[in-house]
Amino acid sequence: MLTDASRPSCVAVAYSGGRDSTALLHATACAAREHTGMVVLALHVHHGLSAQADAWLAHAEQVCSRWAEQGLPVRLVSRRVQVALGSGVSVEAQARRARYQALADMAREAGAGLVLLAHHRRDQAETFLLQALRGAGLNGLASMPAEIERDGLRWVRPWLAHPREAIEAYVAHHGLSWIDDDSNAHTRFARNRLRLDVWPGLLAAFPQAEASLAAAARRLQDVLPGAEAWRSALVASLLMPGREGEAARLDAAQWAELSGAQRRESLRHWYRMVAGVSLAASWVERLAHEVPGLVFQQKSLPWPEIGLGLYRGELVFLGVVKTAGADALPPGEVPLCIQVPGAHALASWAGHLLVAPVPSGGVRPSVLAAAVARPRAGGEQFQSGPGRPARSLKKQFQASGVPQWGRDGPLIWSGDALVFVPGLGVDARCVAPAGEPQWGLEWVPASR
Repeated sequence: MLTDASRPSCVAVAYSGGRDSTALLHATACAAREHTGMVVLALHVHHGLSAQADAWLAHAEQVCSRWAEQGLPVRLVSRRVQVALGSGVSVEAQARRARYQALADMAREAGAGLVLLAHHRRDQAETFLLQALRGAGLNGLASMPAEIERDGLRWVRPWLAHPREAIEAYVAHHGLSWIDDDSNAHTRFARNRLRLDVWPGLLAAFPQAEASLAAAARRLQDVLPGAEAWRSALVASLLMPGREGEAARLDAAQWAELSGAQRRESLRHWYRMVAGVSLAASWVERLAHEVPGLVFQQKSLPWPEIGLGLYRGELVFLGVVKTAGADALPPGEVPLCIQVPGAHALASWAGHLLVAPVPSGGVRPSVLAAAVARPRAGGEQFQSGPGRPARSLKKQFQASGVPQWGRDGPLIWSGDALVFVPGLGVDARCVAPAGEPQWGLEWVPASR
C-alpha cells in the first residue's frame, strides 16, 4: 500500500458484481473503515461479451454509491475492454487476458499496489482439475497462487483456502445484493462443463474432493521455487551465445542428450522465457520426442505454428506464429521508390526494409529510387564479395548458414540487377564505390 502522505493509502479489489467479489469488496471496505484515510477501489471490467454488461456496470455503480453513503470508504473504477474473437484462442482465455490487463492498468493509475481477488477453494480445485485434463506441467498443476508479484503489483487471493459455503454465509448474513452472470450456465465453456456436469457427481463420490485437490495444488506450489531454479540453471547451460538482436537459440544437440524429463522441462521453461507464453503440452511432448532424431540425422525443420525452427543443431525462436493465410505468395513485383532513409514497410511481406546511411558496403541512393521488391522465382545469382563467382541463392544461403525460414523476405532489384537479398546482404556487383554517399539495407521481419 502507498506510504505517500500526500494521498490516502488504497487497496484495490477486482469487482465483477458477482457473489464472491461482492463479499470480498464489502469485507475489505468494512476493514478499511477502521483505518483513517484508507480507500478501497472497486475495479470493474466491462467486457461487452454479454447483453447484460451495461446492467452489471450500473449495478456496480449503485452498490458502491450506496455503500459510500453508508460510510464505507469504497470508490468504483471501471474500464471497457474489447475481446478479440476469432483469433484461434478461446473466448475464456482472451477475456481473462484482457481483464487482468485492465485490472493492472486501473490499479497502477489509481496508485494501488495491491489487488485482491475473490477466488476461493472451489475455484482452486476446479483449476487443478482443468489443468490436469489439459495435460499441464508443474506450473499449470500448481494452479492459482495465494500471492504473486506481477506487473509491478501484488496480487493476493485472501480466500483461496476458504470454502464457497463460507462466502455464501457472509453474503446472506449481511444481506448483500449481487448479480449472476448468465454465461455461467453455458456449457460451451470448459469450466462451466466441469462445474455443472462433473462436479456434483465427483462430490457425491468423493466428499473431500474440493479440499484434497486444493491441497494438492498447494503442495505443488511449495516445490515451484526449487523447480524454477533448477530449470533456469539447466536452460542457462543450453543457451547459445549471440549478438544483440539475434534470435534466441538453444543448443539442440546438447539438449537432445538429456533425459526425456529434462528435455520437456527445459523446453517449457525456455519457450516461456523467449515467447512470453506457455508451449502447449502436446508440442512439448512432440518436440522432446522428434528433435533428438532430427539432430542425429542433421536435418532442419521449421514449426511455424509455434514460432520455432531447428537448423544446424540449434533450436531457434522465430518470434512469429504463422496463422491461416500466411502462406499466400506476395505479388510478383512491388515498386519501392525509396527517397529517404528509414523503415519502409512492405504490405505484401510481414516486415519492413530498413534503410540507413553507412560508410561502406551499401548502395547508391539513386539505386533505390527506382527499385522493386520481388519474391524468389528461381535461378537468381548472387555475388557475395568482389572477385567471387556469382552462385545460386540456394548455395549462398547454405554457405552463409541462413535457415529455410530466413529465406522468405523480398529480393530487391534495380532493373535487371539483383541488389539485395535478406540474410545475404547487398550483392557485391551493386556496392557503391568507397567515399560515395551510400545506404545500407536490412530486412526486418515483423517478429523483430
